Amino acid sequence: MSTPADHAPGTLVRARDRDWVVLPGTTEELVLAQPLDGDREFVAALFPDEVREPGFGRPQALPGEAGDFASASLLRTALRIASTAGAGPFRSLNAVAVEPRRYQLVPLMMALRMDPVRLLIGDDVGIGKTVESALIARELMEQGSARNMTVLCSPSLAEQWQRELRDKFGMEPELVLPSTAARLQKAIDDPYRSIFDHYPVTVVSTDFIKQDERRDAFRRHCPDVLIVDEAHTCVGTGGNEQQKRYELLSVLADRTERDRHLILVTATPHSGDPQAFAKLTGLLDPSLRTLDTGRPADRDKLARHFVQRRRHDIKRYVGQDTPFPEDRDTQDALYRLDADYARFVADILAYTRHQVRAPGGDHHQRMSWWTALTLLRCVLSSPAAAAATLRTRSLIAATRTPAEADKLGRAAAFELTDDETAEGMDVVPGSLPDEDAATAEKPRKGRTSEARALSDFADRADALAGPGTDAKLRILVDRVKRQLVDGYDPIVFCHYIPTAEYVARHLKEELGRNASVEAVTGTLHPDARQARVDELTARRGRHVLVATDCLSEGVNLQEHFGAVIHYDLSWNPTRHLQRAGRVDRFGQPRRRVREITVYDTDTGIDGLVLKVLIQKHKDIADQTGVAVLVPDQGRGVLEALASALLLRGGQPEGQLTLDFEDDLDFGRAREALHKEWESAAERESKVLTKFAHSGLRPEEVEAELDALRQALGDPGDIATFTRESLAQLGAQPIGDARDRGFKAPVAPLPTGLKHALGFYEDADQTAAPGGAARAKAKGRARTAPRDLVFREDLPVARGEHALSRTDPAVRALARYLLDAAVDTGLPPEERPARRLGVIRTAAVDRRTVLLLARYRFRLTLPGRTATDEPRVLVADDAQVLAWRTGDDGSRAWLSDEETAALLTATPDLNTLPALRDQQAARAAGELGDDEIHDLLAARGQLLADRLRDAHQRVREAAGQRGRERGAAAVRRIDVQPSGDPDLLGVYVYLSAPAAQQPASGGDR
Repeated sequence: MSTPADHAPGTLVRARDRDWVVLPGTTEELVLAQPLDGDREFVAALFPDEVREPGFGRPQALPGEAGDFASASLLRTALRIASTAGAGPFRSLNAVAVEPRRYQLVPLMMALRMDPVRLLIGDDVGIGKTVESALIARELMEQGSARNMTVLCSPSLAEQWQRELRDKFGMEPELVLPSTAARLQKAIDDPYRSIFDHYPVTVVSTDFIKQDERRDAFRRHCPDVLIVDEAHTCVGTGGNEQQKRYELLSVLADRTERDRHLILVTATPHSGDPQAFAKLTGLLDPSLRTLDTGRPADRDKLARHFVQRRRHDIKRYVGQDTPFPEDRDTQDALYRLDADYARFVADILAYTRHQVRAPGGDHHQRMSWWTALTLLRCVLSSPAAAAATLRTRSLIAATRTPAEADKLGRAAAFELTDDETAEGMDVVPGSLPDEDAATAEKPRKGRTSEARALSDFADRADALAGPGTDAKLRILVDRVKRQLVDGYDPIVFCHYIPTAEYVARHLKEELGRNASVEAVTGTLHPDARQARVDELTARRGRHVLVATDCLSEGVNLQEHFGAVIHYDLSWNPTRHLQRAGRVDRFGQPRRRVREITVYDTDTGIDGLVLKVLIQKHKDIADQTGVAVLVPDQGRGVLEALASALLLRGGQPEGQLTLDFEDDLDFGRAREALHKEWESAAERESKVLTKFAHSGLRPEEVEAELDALRQALGDPGDIATFTRESLAQLGAQPIGDARDRGFKAPVAPLPTGLKHALGFYEDADQTAAPGGAARAKAKGRARTAPRDLVFREDLPVARGEHALSRTDPAVRALARYLLDAAVDTGLPPEERPARRLGVIRTAAVDRRTVLLLARYRFRLTLPGRTATDEPRVLVADDAQVLAWRTGDDGSRAWLSDEETAALLTATPDLNTLPALRDQQAARAAGELGDDEIHDLLAARGQLLADRLRDAHQRVREAAGQRGRERGAAAVRRIDVQPSGDPDLLGVYVYLSAPAAQQPASGGDR
């Protein structure tokens, strides 16, 4: 049906006691509209007979209506904050609840110059790859280049992605996991409609969707935007699982089937294997697979698709500092086993050697080998892990072939898997042979000799528990106490669940009321893990978090913790990097973080792993600036270490000291690994700098960022606005800049603002229509008055707010001020922002009038393909215009620079009430002049032309400027004004000396 002319998109109407902006999709039967205040959470379908002329008119010069300089400034800032439908080329920035760092906008700028987007984001750990990739996806959807999106990630990271997309980007993602897929499909009315067609945003387990029975369906219905997290786990030669992931991505990336947007995300794009990196870049464009990154021309081509920055690249970027910790203080905590514990380890070692060297078939030998290694790792972890694995059926013993035994054994003993997920890695592997597992609960004389031996060992392990006999636990207690005294709340990482629970239990006993202690392990669902952390950090006082590697990725802990203690060494260097990255990342308030490694000096096993793998990994990164994964995951050197330990070791019974340095096989394996590792790092370091700035010149980025800063406003303006608005409403802020923010009481605020913030006087209001839903959306449904807490910058703790234009509380405050400024029936104390104002200032030498106007535009953007219908969007833009009154009464219009300078003027003298009312009435009357109407119309067309040019500019791809498809898409972009602008406010500036009495004739 046709759209009525008076209900065209962008026009203003009034219905249901408020003003609305008409949206595309309006028909003769229904008018789709959004509230004028820009609240995008509410889109209504209005009946034509309830639509009236808009009630939002020009400012009326009623007695006492004119405000002062502060009230005028509040209205201007409130308008800029409340707008969520920006007209510029970066539309997503008006709608997201996070203010990106300037360096995080570089991938977005690169993406908008591609069609389709094919980008590899390889930034360092803690820089913000999730924000960068999600921002691109949100922008593509805002601009109509995509209708839906999917994130492929490991199951352990799915909930984290869901929270990030929901809380920061205003999306409502659905999780597609083995436990949710059937429910999601059942909720769709059409049984032939795919989950991915029905739900606009999904987060999908890569391992779930790659299975043969689901892969083909996903290929047919995969959304327009695909983000692949930890993309390096989908290439390489790790095994069958990696191959399946690569096959899936190869099909989805095939542009002959569909030009899908593809964003690959990984902190380690270089695995040390050139073929793996070639496969990764080949997913973006097949021609990239054969590039030689040693050639400048090939590096230039790759740079259009690849962005990789280290901290030193972006710590200060285009004038903005990013608060990373300045240094990481690394310490070793060495200990010697107590005598009883040392005898226990020596006896276990003698037992495992006997088992491994006993005759048997190939499969039996492989099971014995891996079971022995995992048992030793548990024994060195803690008495609790030793006892648990000694009483548990061996996972490896359940295998049926040598190859299967090797796969499970490597994962359990070396932490080497082909998916690199930490999920399920914290379970003790078990030691009871398959035939003995059923007899473990029988009386002792009914068990086999091997089961009896393992039971005796388990009993000995139980007796070794506690700080009196466990030197490792004692040194941990000492180091934790030291951190707490120094003001560092630590995270203690353990390998196994029983160890984490054992450590947490004894730390609680040792620390008492001096600190709160909690354990988070793989026994908890990912959502419950985050809830446990939140519960811990919400308690008053100091905190100690004990965790397994289920928390080593995907959870940001830098707000509350400043130290990491490796109670158990991981034999995978990447895992250590991930652990430290929980606290050593953007948003860490401490200038220095700490990393402490605990290991024994008796066996030499952990010390050797530390030296050969973990320290070598760090040394290479420090020397070359490249974090290259250990080649082949260090299999060769670890297996040589195991052989030296179990097959060639010959210590007398009861003797523990081991010496691996003289083992020739181990020495050769170590030398070969380090040579290959160093070569890979050197090769990658030579081309790294090419991708640090993504092939963009800093001055080119600066020009775009200047435009963004003007649209979004200065963070200092937001802080001033929030403080002054709350103070004017009776909620005096408490605190200063040294506190990184302030707090303000909720009780004095007007009722309407309290509700907008999610605070209700009683449970009935919370349960009212819309009350609970809005409170839930804002993260709270509270009936007791509390304080609002604001911080200067992200990240902020749960329940607190960032002084950012996109923060829900800041935006709710801005919307309230806009609504209150129009409602002249409210009490004056509830209307701090005014639409009329008069000030006297030395910044002008004659009467000058500033006009605050809001323009609306119809923005026409190309569809996803050349055959798609263009998408019509409604956008708005706030503008300030000013004129100076001449001696003859004529108007001289100020330039943009002069108008901007006028906004910084400050009052120098008080204005008499009579003069204020007179000047306000005169200015309000002038708004009806034809000259002003014509100038506003011309200004609107000029703005539309500028916006069209900006949209076209960011879509012109570097090096692809003449492409037929891209040129056609640019030609289809159009921006036109929609109706007359809203005249929100008019403010008169009088020269301070001449304003003491009304001027006759000319104004000064």
